[in-house]
Amino acid sequence: MRWTKEQVKEHFKAVKFLERAAGEAFDYIRKNSRAGEYDVQQFILKQFKKYRIKTDHPPIVAFRENTQYVHYYPSQYSRKIKPESLIMIDLWGRLNKKGAPFADITLMGYYGKKIPAEVLKVFNVVKHARDKAVKYLKENLKKGKMPTGFAVDKVARDFIKKEGYGDNFLHGLGHSLGFTAPHGAGVRLSPKFKKPLRKLVGYTIEPGIYLKNKLGVRSEIDFYSDEKNRVVITTRVQKGILKI
Repeated sequence: MRWTKEQVKEHFKAVKFLERAAGEAFDYIRKNSRAGEYDVQQFILKQFKKYRIKTDHPPIVAFRENTQYVHYYPSQYSRKIKPESLIMIDLWGRLNKKGAPFADITLMGYYGKKIPAEVLKVFNVVKHARDKAVKYLKENLKKGKMPTGFAVDKVARDFIKKEGYGDNFLHGLGHSLGFTAPHGAGVRLSPKFKKPLRKLVGYTIEPGIYLKNKLGVRSEIDFYSDEKNRVVITTRVQKGILKI
């Protein structure tokens, strides 16, 4: 379903609160040297309540090797933060209002003195895959063409494969944003979906690389295309891993 002008505004408001909650979560980690993944997750949920953000599931908070899992949800017995820890925070939510669309973001952080070369390498591949997908969207829309979810996914997937991580990209590039859950019922950006994307519908772009027993990196942004064939990115575009 196409977003109305009011729903676009509601999405932007949700983005603002999600990004604020994510930033506060990283600050919480910085100030609590023994915080666990579960502690951070529960802190985010408290911030959601404060900002009146509704979600269908607690956010993903993963430290170190747990970032290798695409969908990791910590328990109260989860890992504690310690020096030299990679951090993934994936959170989604919407305004607590009927018909308000979701926003969905993933940010990467690092708690330590020096980010390892391998982590930086993987992040840069993910970042460039994300940016190439956005560029492809913009180029096609400028020509008046709406690409398929398959085609946009392929741009990012081919780049990740060329860089040697093809077997480590374990999910589709993105999904539409729903009203009752973050994943909408519309077209996905995935090898299996060959229908064109739609204007005034929100989508995510979230390439990821997951190295077994080592680490995972994902970068997730939201966007929609407007009636003037412009790609409107609604979220922060992470250019580097946040140093905690």
